[in-house]
Order: sequence, then structure tokens, then C-alpha cells
Amino acid sequence: THQESRRLGTEPISIMKIVLCTGGGDAPGLNAVIRSVVLAAVHRGWEVFGSRRGFGGFLGDARIVPLGIDEVSGITHLGGTIIGTSSRGDPYRWPQLQLDESWVEVDRSDEVVSSFNEWGFDALIVVGGDGTMRIASGLGAKGIPIVGVPKTIDNDVTGTYVTFGFDTAVNIATDAIDKLHSTAQSHERVFVVELMGRHAGWIALNAGLAGTADVILLPEIRFDMDRVCDKIQQREAMGKPFSIIVVAEGAVPKNGSLSVAEAAKEGGADRLGGIGEVVASYISKKTGKETRSLTLGHLQRGGPPTTFDRLLALRFGAAAVRAVQERKFGEMVALVPPDVVTIPISESVGIPKRVPLDGDTIQTARDMGVSLGD
Repeated sequence: THQESRRLGTEPISIMKIVLCTGGGDAPGLNAVIRSVVLAAVHRGWEVFGSRRGFGGFLGDARIVPLGIDEVSGITHLGGTIIGTSSRGDPYRWPQLQLDESWVEVDRSDEVVSSFNEWGFDALIVVGGDGTMRIASGLGAKGIPIVGVPKTIDNDVTGTYVTFGFDTAVNIATDAIDKLHSTAQSHERVFVVELMGRHAGWIALNAGLAGTADVILLPEIRFDMDRVCDKIQQREAMGKPFSIIVVAEGAVPKNGSLSVAEAAKEGGADRLGGIGEVVASYISKKTGKETRSLTLGHLQRGGPPTTFDRLLALRFGAAAVRAVQERKFGEMVALVPPDVVTIPISESVGIPKRVPLDGDTIQTARDMGVSLGD
């Protein structure tokens, strides 16, 4: 068909109609990406649409809506995403309710392709993390001309130096740690702060180091509870009867397992949480110190993005539109300082980008006497 020949590049006709969707957990900067994509596309004379609730718009679970200048006016500084998202919206594992009220997962990816073609779209820009990029790679293999934009506060997408949302999350976490110091010192308490970070400890490491935590526990390093207690007692002996412990939700003690707050539901994964309380309880029993735990949770995802995240998100959005114009389908935009480039989406999925244990940030923590629990 005429549309297929355009998509295959056999006719030199400019792309005119694109659709955008945001998948996975929300992150500060998503609205900046949306605004940048829309303005860059409109500037080229293109039409832009948004699939609400991730891929839900393609599957009848939500709507596909037009996005123009008016829809994206004044949203750069807003957190969240104006078109919504879903962390349980994998079209390859779509939850479906049965007559007996049980849930099963069905593959509806072909329906996404059909819906895309029925709408007459020429390209799809997908914004998301590792899971969303995996979906994007699969849909690209099924024929959808697709461009990816990496997004996660965890900063664990392979191929890009950093993702937008990460800087904001680190700033929020650092501010919380700063605020705990005065009450910890006043009451001579130990505070355990649990931060997000399922597979990678980027937030915990950066916020913990910037917030002058005494112990930082990461998913990359199995930690010894007794070593943590040793650090607290060393500080006590030095006349510092308070301590701040930062722990990523995916950190695991030696001979222990992940702390799961809620088992996986239809189309999702286990919700992690609780390791902060586990650590606090052990410290209290082992040292006798009054110990409190605090979980920041979704506060790390909320609020306006930092200047860095706004600029990065705007750069990513514009770069995605350029990639569409240059027909770089199957590619993901990525920051390779100082430039935003494109890499194959397939190179970004499968293995989360974890904190390098031989990196200088880890070495800085060790040089400053911060305990990593090992």
C-alpha cells in the first residue's frame, strides 16, 4: 500500500503523522519530553497524537488523543505525564479477566500493530525504561517504525550516560537525608532511609554520598548486617552517637533475599520494599541504639524536574523527532556526553546498567570512610 511504501522508505515522502506513548513508572521530565516532541513535530508540519495510559490507547483500554501546541503549553516544569502511563501495560503480557474471575496474561502485540496501521500513523515514539524498550524492540520487529526515549529515575537503562528523572530523584532523596541529620543528632538515633533502586543503586549511592550518609547499601553489593553495626559502634566510640544509613530497596543481605512488599499482580512484577525496616530492626537489637526507618517511596518520582532533567528531557524529545525524520527506526536516543546520539534499541535491553564497583564514586565513598556493608 501507499502507507507501507512510505514506511519502507521506497517513496521520498515526509512523515506526517506520529504517535507518542509513555510507559512504565512516571518520572520528572516526562512532560518536558512530550512538549519537545510536539513542538519539534509541529515545527515540521507534522500531526502528533498521544496514546493514553501507555499502550492502552492502542488496545481500547484508553484513548488516542491529538497533541498540539495548546495541549503542551506550560507543562515543561510539571511532574508526571499528561497522557498517563502504566507499569502493567505490556501488550505481550496483557492482563485479561476470565469468566471465573481469574486473571491470565495474553499476547496482544499484533493488536497494537493493527491499531497503529488503522490510525494511519507513520512512526511511534516510545518513552520508557528497560521494560518499555524491550516492548518497543518487539513491536519494531513486527513492523512498527519506532524510536525510543530512555526514562527511569533509577538510571539503569544501558547505553545512555544518564536518564532524565534521575537527577530530580537524587535531589529529593538528598534533601530528605539532610533533614534527618538534625533530628538524628538531637536524639542520638540511627535513621535508616530506604530509597528506590530495584536492580541498581545509583540513587542510593549518589544521594547517600551527597547527604553524608555513614552507611550506603546497594543491590550491587551483598551486605553484612554486622558490618553495618560495626560502623555505628565505631562512630559511637568516636563520640558521634548518631548515624544515617541509606539502603536501596533492592539491596540484599548476605544469606538473605530480596524484601518484597507485595507479590506480583497481573502483568506486573513483585513490588519491593521493607529492607529499611529489616535493617533498622537488626541494628536496634544488635546495638541497643534507638533506630527508626523511613521509606521515601514515590516521593522520589514526584514534583517538578530539576533544570538538568528538564534540559535533558527537551534534548531527548527533539532528538527523537530528528531520528524519525532521518528514519532511524529501531533506535533509541541516548546521552553520550556531550552529545545526544542514537543507538539500537536492542543494545539497551536485557541487562540493567548497574553501579560499577571499580568506579570513582564507589572509591570516593570508600576513601571517605563510608561503609558499604562489605
